[in-house]
Amino acid sequence: MQWLEAFWTKEGKGIPKDAPKKTGLPLFAEIVAREWWELVKLNLLFLLFSLPLVTLPAALFATATISRMMAKDRPVYLLRDFLEALRAHALRATLWALVAGATVIIGGGAISAYAEAAKTSLFYAAPLALSLVVTLFATLWAACFVMVSVTEVRSFWETLKLSALAALLRPLPLLAALVFVATLWIAHILFYPVSVFMPAVMNFSLGMFAVAFGAQGVVAQVLARSGEESTTQEP
Repeated sequence: MQWLEAFWTKEGKGIPKDAPKKTGLPLFAEIVAREWWELVKLNLLFLLFSLPLVTLPAALFATATISRMMAKDRPVYLLRDFLEALRAHALRATLWALVAGATVIIGGGAISAYAEAAKTSLFYAAPLALSLVVTLFATLWAACFVMVSVTEVRSFWETLKLSALAALLRPLPLLAALVFVATLWIAHILFYPVSVFMPAVMNFSLGMFAVAFGAQGVVAQVLARSGEESTTQEP
């Protein structure tokens, strides 16, 4: 059974030390090309540990943890690191899912109601636009919360504050990541049944990797700023 253990625990290929550094989309494409098999296995792990449904939020946080490690080019022992993150973030992930889920449902309901009302009166155009903006910001906030949580251990309320700041400071990279995630699912729907295996093979892990890649810069920025403020406040 050693081959089965090695399948999940071996390290990725890594990057040659003398390779020129890339940024942006070239770096994203390079990492995906290098880690594609690990991403496939990560997707399978996410699906496996999401089957009980109540563990889905923790599995999402664990997937975010692995995705962040890949984005930072850190060694990944897939099964071990996934299980450790699953246990570490179980409670917070569940609370996050309840808050984020309720927010998205309320926001979606408001958008739907105002969109229907705006068909009969332009008076509802302003609240419709406001609902769209607030719901979009809440989505960015929720995504940043996940990435801040898996990057550094902070209290729940401090993580909420830092993730809101991250969503405000640099929303565009994360917004691009969410558009990429939406594109994956749209492609799955448009090309069905040819794309029937996309969710099983790549949609969840690749989508989370895109979020981790897009958020890593601003998350590091707000955590560094918070650390500097804490040091300044110490007597």
